Amino acid sequence: MTPEEQWLLQKERVLAWLRAGFALVALLVIQLNPSSVDRFPLVSDFSTGFFLLYSLIILYLTRKEKPDTKKIGLATTSIDLICISLIVLSTGGSATPFFVYYLFPIITASSRYGIKGGLITAFVGIIFYAFIRFGFVWETRRGMDVFIVRTIYLFLLAYIFGFLSEFEKKQNQKLLALSKTAGEVATHEERRRIARELHDGLLQSLATHLLRLETCRKHFLGSPQELDRELQSIEDDTRNSMKLIRRFLAGQEAQPFPPGMLLEYLKGDLRFLRDGLGMQVILETAPEDPSIPEAIEHDLYYVLREGLMNITRHSQASRANVALTQTETEIRGTVSDDGIGFDLAQTGNGNGLGLKSMKERIGRAGGELDIQSSPGKGAKISFVLPIVAKHSIA
Repeated sequence: MTPEEQWLLQKERVLAWLRAGFALVALLVIQLNPSSVDRFPLVSDFSTGFFLLYSLIILYLTRKEKPDTKKIGLATTSIDLICISLIVLSTGGSATPFFVYYLFPIITASSRYGIKGGLITAFVGIIFYAFIRFGFVWETRRGMDVFIVRTIYLFLLAYIFGFLSEFEKKQNQKLLALSKTAGEVATHEERRRIARELHDGLLQSLATHLLRLETCRKHFLGSPQELDRELQSIEDDTRNSMKLIRRFLAGQEAQPFPPGMLLEYLKGDLRFLRDGLGMQVILETAPEDPSIPEAIEHDLYYVLREGLMNITRHSQASRANVALTQTETEIRGTVSDDGIGFDLAQTGNGNGLGLKSMKERIGRAGGELDIQSSPGKGAKISFVLPIVAKHSIA
């Protein structure tokens, strides 16, 4: 069921309980004061008994999982008017204490159909009441003013409740539209998150496997020991990737390494670039052994690794530099190379999936990322992460 259908069903259930309550009250009042129905006792017994039985039937129908609220609404409005008119007829006409019962079908019709439905129901109710008041001889038949006041009263209430109902429906439509928009935004954001996690975790691992396989090809004939070491490394990385996949499918956050091991894993990646690809690598940290907060170290590692993978895949560089500087309030980092570089204008200002992921992770941590590159002059990625701001977000 849609949220709107659930709301309509809930409203019909509340109205069903109210109707049953009104029917029970009418039955009790008439039984306690039988003199009020001395003219039409049979009509009174039939109308109150039928009203209570019919109310219980509607109450039962609304308890079903998917009742037809439109048919129930139209049928109950008509039957309510007839039953209430019979109760009014049998309890004194103009002097009846049950005139206020006319408000129930008018309010319910207004809540279902708005101003137009409420006014039509009020008009029909007034016709029934006029026939009862002036079609029979009552002790209090005099007083057209009472009838006019009651008529105005019913029409006014029908208009007010109809207006409120239409206003409520418009607000509900706006809320449903906002909810749909929010759901679409949440879905889009979840897709972006999944794409980012796949790119930064699994796809980077696969790219590393390809680089290691290329290295194995080089060592296949020349250095069996190097080949054995690379194959062992690929095996270990594959196991880690399988663990990440299992965690990802289980809806758990993928953790590339235990807390406090960022530098060790970063050094392992740099060691592969140096030994496996023959690239000159430089790692500079200040202080020498920085204490990276656990809240940001995984995002920081993904950003640094993405920068290094871009160097190996695209830059054709011979040297890569990584620098990390930590103070009490922030962490500054750079990843640079001496490769072929690229034109930021032609690449949409560096909006590839990898660079987008880097920007999103840095931005999510409250930091800023800057990309500098030009053809033939290498590339440099710089970022600043405010430690205090990240802790406050977490």
